Amino acid sequence: MELWKAIIVGIVQGLAEFLPVSSSGHIVLTQYLLGIREEGGVHHPDLSFEIILHLGTLVSVLIFFRKSLWALTESLYKKEMVEERKMIMWLGIATIPAVVAALLFKKYFDAAPGKPVLVSGLLIVTGLILFVPRFIKGRKSQVGLKSSLIMGIGQAFAILPGISRSGSTIAAGLVSGVKAEKAAEFSFLMSIPAIAGGFVLTLKDKMRPDDEAIAPMSFWEALQSCFNGPYIAGAIASAVVGLFAIYLVMGAVKRGKLEYFSYYCFVAGIAGMIWFSKG
Repeated sequence: MELWKAIIVGIVQGLAEFLPVSSSGHIVLTQYLLGIREEGGVHHPDLSFEIILHLGTLVSVLIFFRKSLWALTESLYKKEMVEERKMIMWLGIATIPAVVAALLFKKYFDAAPGKPVLVSGLLIVTGLILFVPRFIKGRKSQVGLKSSLIMGIGQAFAILPGISRSGSTIAAGLVSGVKAEKAAEFSFLMSIPAIAGGFVLTLKDKMRPDDEAIAPMSFWEALQSCFNGPYIAGAIASAVVGLFAIYLVMGAVKRGKLEYFSYYCFVAGIAGMIWFSKG
């Protein structure tokens, strides 16, 4: 992959992973526009690039929430930190729906990136999701069993490219009555096992590809294949821009302006449907 293309995809990944506009949808459409994917043809995704992009975005969320993550870690051996241990439990519960959905419907999710018109249409759905909290009277409750499960279901739907993970989970949290800042923080903490899981699954696919013409790799061979100049540049761009995106979303949620991102989703979705419908 050319260096400039890797950097562009990395920037898109970093922005869209945390902005409520769907990273998977934007990555798919960006790859079509850059000629990395071929519409209507057989496409073999660049798994090495996907793996290192996952690492880039993971680094950005670990840096931003380092204090919260350290507190969660401390709670494992400090008995008095009850609320932090509960948070770990809620995060575990919130992860379950996405895991179940991925296991049951993987073949359907894998087929979606080959349909750019569908992906563009799902961006419009994301725009509608972002409008929902506007009509809900805000409450100030903390994350609990009910809200973590609802946010987990929102994350499960976001496996589809075009449905924003952060957008659907934050919206689900607000609808379930969670305070805006807490919903956003919990959504981003939920992204850590989601991104890590995507990293592991993609690495597994790299080691044992479905295509029999491609030789299997060991763990270290698969990991080493990710570290070349353009890929590393893309990962760095993803991490830096991702950190900026988290700050942006947290500020928007605090101001109650989440629906502002919906206007972009409507424009991008409609433009994508028109563009790719014409081939």
